[in-house]
Amino acid sequence: MGVGISVLIALKALCLLFVFVFLNLIGLGLLSPPFLYASTVSLLIAAASHPWINLPMLLGKGSDGSFPIWSIVIFSPYLYFVRVFSFMRRLLSGEAPYSEVYEGVYVGGWPSSPDKMPPGGPAIVDCTCEFPRLSEFSSHPYLCVPTWDTRAPRPEEIESAVKWACRKRAQNRPVFIHCAYGHGRSVAVTCALLVALGVAEDWKNAEKVIRERRPYIRLNALHRQALEEWSRHRISAPRKNGGTDRIQ
Repeated sequence: MGVGISVLIALKALCLLFVFVFLNLIGLGLLSPPFLYASTVSLLIAAASHPWINLPMLLGKGSDGSFPIWSIVIFSPYLYFVRVFSFMRRLLSGEAPYSEVYEGVYVGGWPSSPDKMPPGGPAIVDCTCEFPRLSEFSSHPYLCVPTWDTRAPRPEEIESAVKWACRKRAQNRPVFIHCAYGHGRSVAVTCALLVALGVAEDWKNAEKVIRERRPYIRLNALHRQALEEWSRHRISAPRKNGGTDRIQ
């Protein structure tokens, strides 16, 4: 299993530590403490996001998608870094913020503004632990499944999200499942949802359906393992009339 985000954030911590040491060596020690603090926070995130620990609750994101003041203060070097990084990455990639992968089912990246939200006032399944739910979307039904980037929701979390999303679809409400970019965490949950809706026979076929509409998705070993385990133990049964036709 890859360590993904753990390595990237650990490297960031190391770079910040080098800056701290360098500033002290050239006599600019008064400017160095923020770099030491940011390095320490990054190291803590790297440890908490490691697959052996996997503790997304460290950031304190609430079930309503908000962050408490203590979290914003303590983890601001990370929380604001990922927002800036997300903005730059989206700007450079030019990828659509979301894609409709089946009728009324959307998958995509963090909706940082109203134009990044699918139409129809969709119910939101938020698979991030590092991005907030914006106040503009407070009227949307919302479920938070806090998960580190490059990690996978636990099988029981996938099952809960699927059942919740199925209820919303039964009410003819669109569903938007998102993570940071709509490539991994959200795709894993969407695969399970398409199986539960009867759109695909299994998660592997569901992945193919999604890839046709969102080509840059990438499920890693952790996502696949979680989906395999969910498939073996899931409670939600496929809908008989969930539909097998893909959107035209």
